[in-house]
Amino acid sequence: MNPEDSRILIADDDEALCYLLKEELVTDGYRVDIVYDGKDAINGLKNENYDLLLLDLEMREVSGEEVLKYAKEEHPFTQVIILTARSEIRTAINCIQQGAYDFIPKPYEFGHLRITIKRALEHKNLLVTNQILSSKVSQSTPGKIVGESKAIKNVINLSERAAKSFSNILLQGETGTGKELFAEFIHNNSERNNKPFVAINCASLPDQLIESELFGYEKGAFTDAKTKKQGLVEIADGGTLFLDEIGELSLSLQPKLLRFLEKGEFRRIGGVSNLRSNVKVIGATNKNLMEEAEIGNFRHDLLFRLNVITLTIPPLREREDDILLLTKYFMEKKLPYNSAKVLSPETKMALKNYSFPGNVRELEHIIERSLIFSDSDSIQVGDLALPDFVKKDVSATPSLPQLGTIEEYELFLIKNTLEQFDWNREYSARSLGISQKTLYSKIKKYNLKS
Repeated sequence: MNPEDSRILIADDDEALCYLLKEELVTDGYRVDIVYDGKDAINGLKNENYDLLLLDLEMREVSGEEVLKYAKEEHPFTQVIILTARSEIRTAINCIQQGAYDFIPKPYEFGHLRITIKRALEHKNLLVTNQILSSKVSQSTPGKIVGESKAIKNVINLSERAAKSFSNILLQGETGTGKELFAEFIHNNSERNNKPFVAINCASLPDQLIESELFGYEKGAFTDAKTKKQGLVEIADGGTLFLDEIGELSLSLQPKLLRFLEKGEFRRIGGVSNLRSNVKVIGATNKNLMEEAEIGNFRHDLLFRLNVITLTIPPLREREDDILLLTKYFMEKKLPYNSAKVLSPETKMALKNYSFPGNVRELEHIIERSLIFSDSDSIQVGDLALPDFVKKDVSATPSLPQLGTIEEYELFLIKNTLEQFDWNREYSARSLGISQKTLYSKIKKYNLKS
């Protein structure tokens, strides 16, 4: 972590010592604030997200031990270094047991303190990284944007420019086009690239779980909340929060996200105090959110907060020049180092003529499958196992029978589409213009079976 990316709070009632310490830390590049009492230290932690707290034990009104207790409960990633007189060593050791990173006896040598600060900040980064990797909704898997077509180069150029802005970004595109890849590309090319990139798929979780993952919860907020949990907006502080399939976010959660986007404030579930976090939000959707807003499924004010910058990722069928480049990339990625396979001329032609309704993700799966089932050094058309149903004419609208209720029409349309796509839910959902989550709920509602 670079010093200029780290915020330090000094809490000590020795004003002269605080001044000298701040001068040294600012010279090293850190951003530093000072308070002279434990009460002000707690207020400072409420209003800002500090990476490190340098904490004196003996202060007026509120002691350092009480400040440490608050910091560890409310901001578990904030590292605390105790600054203590030698007569307080036993108390300082107790503070270590309560979660402080280390203690430095007064008077201290600044070179020793500098090293301890650096290690504490590295420890904080490690904790954040582990939290992101252990989260079921986080998918931080950096990839490579492959392509030479005019369409993809144009989006890459716009993404590089968008990365330099402080505005929220909306990525539009069909499923499988690589919206998360572009979100990571924007993050990695921004000033936030050494802070967390945290992703959550809004279509994969029920509303209550999405809210608890986003904003966290207090101990006892609900039956299973046996401990306090930080939300992803808090973990991503200083970095980027990627909300995939944001069009699936329920109307009950949208106002809470809007408040966060407007003020940078949020509350954990069951909490009574407002917390703050500074993140760049990138939303992604395969829906037309303006149309969703017009029919009442998405808030206009939230849409306007999100789409300050809107980028549209082109489908693979509009990137014909990139198909073989991507194929080569996936083959090199999937093959063992000591193996080699090539595409037959007929296979290359079949890939270029295929429509790829599942886009780049589908191409990757096709290549992986063909490498497994190919018996020779040359991949043949049959090894691709392209789905037959995609070759059918699925553009024609089925003739609707004379039905009475809206539910009867819905049932007929969903059942017909599922049969048309041989019960492939991904393609069926795309054709119907709904998410796979919504399609699954409709299948359960109407008790449909293959």
